[in-house]
This record gives sequence, structure tokens and C-alpha cells, in this order.
Amino acid sequence: MAAGATYVSIASQTLSSAASTITFSSIPATYTDLIIVQQGTAVTTAAAMQMELNSDTTAGNYSCTFMYGDGTSAASGRYTGDKMVGRNYIQQQNNIIQIMNYSNATTYKTTLSRSNAAGNLVGTIVSLWRNTAAITNVRLFVGAGNFDTGTTFSLYGIAAA
Repeated sequence: MAAGATYVSIASQTLSSAASTITFSSIPATYTDLIIVQQGTAVTTAAAMQMELNSDTTAGNYSCTFMYGDGTSAASGRYTGDKMVGRNYIQQQNNIIQIMNYSNATTYKTTLSRSNAAGNLVGTIVSLWRNTAAITNVRLFVGAGNFDTGTTFSLYGIAAA
């Protein structure tokens, strides 16, 4: 992570009980990119962490390309209509999501995500949201199970250089 005031804290949430979804809303359009850092565990089952932007639930507006490795094997693939941006594991993990050019109102939005879970796997996902609207809210959720109590989500803005 860059030093100094390059990363500006916008919001943070720590779950006081297990939940399947969290939302960041009223995101200001004053930064170049957004970074979301999630640290924690799943309650009972591993599942894909997904993201919806500006309350857009239309699956056809999302796609992702992924690759991962677990120390023994590796895999990659592409999904159309999938909102995946990370993984939610039963053991301690983190997911780091960068949303590039989020306030630009002339281009589709691209995200670059990294998932890390010691003893399980490491992966990366490139996602696309086919919409030119500036992003004002982000909803993260899991398709199965929940984020566990104590899981933290931090939203940062990257200040313009």
C-alpha cells in the first residue's frame, strides 16, 4: 500500500453478528479509484463473494475472469453474468478489491481483486460492470452462508496524484 495520504479512509464496518451482505452508500466522487479490504472468515461454508454496484441486480451487466492456485493445482476461467469479486473462507482470509475510475461517467467499470487464504488458495479476479454511471454505492454479499462476526470491511479512496 502506498505511503502518506494516498489512501483516504471513507468508511469502515465491523460485523457485530454474522451477515450475508454489507453496503457502502453515498460514496463521494472525489477520488480516482476505490479500494475495499475485507478481512475475516465465513461462518460455516466457503462461497464466492459477489458485488453489485449502484443497486444494479441485472446479471447480464456483470462478468469476470479468474485464476487461482492452491499450491498443488491451478485453474482459470471466465463467467458471463457473474458478480464474483472474491472468496469467503471458513479460515482467516482477506479480499482486496480495486474499483478503477469509479467516478468516470463515460466508461464501463473494471475491478481487480485478490483473495488470500493461507492453507487454502490465492486467486485474482478481473470483473467488468457494463454501465457508465459513476459508482455511488457498493453491496458485497455471499451466495451461500454468511460473513462471520468480527469480519471487517474498509473502504478507501485513492487521492489523485
